Formats: sequence, structure tokens, C-alpha cells
Amino acid sequence: MHRPLVITEDHALLDDLVRIAAAAGTQLDVAHAPAHARPFWNLAPLIAVGADQADAVAATSPPTRDQVLLVTRAAEDPDTWRKCVAVGAQAVVALPEDERHLVERFADAMEPDPRSGSVICVIGGRGGAGASVLSACLALRASGDHLRTLLVDADPLGGGIDALLGQEEASGARWGDLVAREGRINAGALHAALPSFGDLAVLSFHRGEVAAIPAQAMRSVLEAGQRGFDLMVVDLPRHLDPAAIEALTRAKTTLVVATADVRGILSTVQVLGETRKHTSDIRAVLRPGIVDEDTAASSLGIPSAGALPDQPRLTATLNRGELPKLGPRTVLGALCTTLLRDLLSP
Repeated sequence: MHRPLVITEDHALLDDLVRIAAAAGTQLDVAHAPAHARPFWNLAPLIAVGADQADAVAATSPPTRDQVLLVTRAAEDPDTWRKCVAVGAQAVVALPEDERHLVERFADAMEPDPRSGSVICVIGGRGGAGASVLSACLALRASGDHLRTLLVDADPLGGGIDALLGQEEASGARWGDLVAREGRINAGALHAALPSFGDLAVLSFHRGEVAAIPAQAMRSVLEAGQRGFDLMVVDLPRHLDPAAIEALTRAKTTLVVATADVRGILSTVQVLGETRKHTSDIRAVLRPGIVDEDTAASSLGIPSAGALPDQPRLTATLNRGELPKLGPRTVLGALCTTLLRDLLSP
């Protein structure tokens, strides 16, 4: 993959640009004169032209292209915009005030195939309703259909969704490795760091003592996920913390798994009271109980997305560390296929 190109003889400016590129997780190709830049002009994903070399670059009449920036320390200089136009740049970046913006531009340049991933949140209407199982099965079904999928465990006290998948020993980063990160996370680096199984990547917790996820960490992960994945499935805690709220605000749809009995409905109504404050499209996935499906959905006041029948063998399968069969002819596989079709349709 080609790297961003910098054209400058200003060593102090170059030092800053190298540092900014490192913060974006990339390195630079450097040309100290326009002639040295010519072989890279059409190949570099982004070109940063130092104000000191702008006139020299313009004199070579380089081909018109996008993703060209003029970088200067003197934005107030009245000659800056003339240089911007002359070199064919689309924007002026003034340092140090635009440093964070330049970090994002460098990072964007190294993600040449941006995706537009959807976020689906799953939350239990009561404990043990099966939200984590549904989250895992949705992610498995999506990845089986070759959607690049990120399964995010947002429940610090849930026991670890990697363990649910029988992958608690898999090598790779967990939340504890990411919570200290601020700002942008490179989507490719995130995918490479996490435990992955085919098209499925999993972000869970380390074993032992766990801490709450900062909202900023969840924001950075989901922003990277939306650039690098087709789908993110977030398994939420029932008691919403700042990170869960961050995920809800980004959700295309939130599924509430509710048991169709009196306590299950009453508990789910309580959960919905908080969930509705942060997201709009909420749908029920109903577990069987003494209340029929239509009455349960009516009591909840949200549309039903489907029914999740009891699966007597599912718990035993998961406890053996085996993955459930999710073929289109299985009940669970058919449900997940239907949910994904409905939730991901334009």
C-alpha cells in the first residue's frame, strides 16, 4: 500500500508531520523537491505540500488530483490561499491548530476501502433472556454470509462473549488493551489486533477484574468499526452505562429480547423506559411464555422483530464450547437470517 507523500524542505515542519502521521498509525514518503515527488504524485493516497515548496510544485504543473493539502504555519499570510490554488490543493491545514484534523486525514488516507458499517444493539429485557446468545448468533450468521462483522461485548459483568463462543483462550486484544486509547483508532489496525475467526472479529473482556468502558473508548471503537466492518453487533448490559449509551446513539436498530411472561414483560418495560431515551428504532425478539406474542408486543409498545423459540440443546452446546448450527434450515439460523435481512435492508 502506498503511503501519504510530503513535499517540504522545512525540517521543523517535516518533524511535526512525521509525528502527526505516527499518531494516525502511518508513515510518510518524503520528497524535498518537486522532482523527487513526481513518481509518487498519482500513487500517494494523500499529498501534503509544505508552504515552502508550493510555488516550486506549482511551477512543474502537476496533474490535477484530489487529496492534496497545503500545510503551513502561517495561515494568516495573505499569500497562503494563492499558494493553495496554485498547487491545486483542496484545503489549507494550519499547524498547530489543525493538528487533530490532519491526524484524521492521514488515517483516512490509509483506509482506501472505507465501509459504512451498521450498528445493531442487543439488550435483554431481563436477566437470562438470551441477549448475549442472540448477539453471538447474529454475528456468526452475518460473518457466515461473508459480511465483515465485529461482535462487541459491552457488558463488563456478562462473563465474556468470547467464552460464549468457546474462544476465551484466543489470542488478541481485549477491552483492557483499548480503554486507554483516545481519539481515532485505525480500522485496519483494530481488525488485526482483535481475535478473529474468518470474517468475524470479537472484542470482549479479559478474565478477572474488569472496569467500565469509557464512553470515548466505545466511540473510537465504533467509529473505526463503521469504517472497517459491514456490521457491528453490540451486546449491551441491562443497566446502561456511558459506553452503552454511546453505542445506543449509533444504533441503526436495537433488539430487546423479552420473555413472554408477566415478570419478563414488566422488566422489559422498565428497560425500554431507559433505552428509548437514547435511540429510536427498537424492536422486540420474544421468547415463549404464558403470554401470546401479539399481546406481549402490544404490552411493550414496540414492533416484534421475531420469536426466539426455546432450544433445549443450545445451552449444552455452548457449555461444551461448541458453536450452534446456524444453517437456514435450523430455527435459530432462520431467525438470524430473517433479522439480518430486515435490519440491514436500505
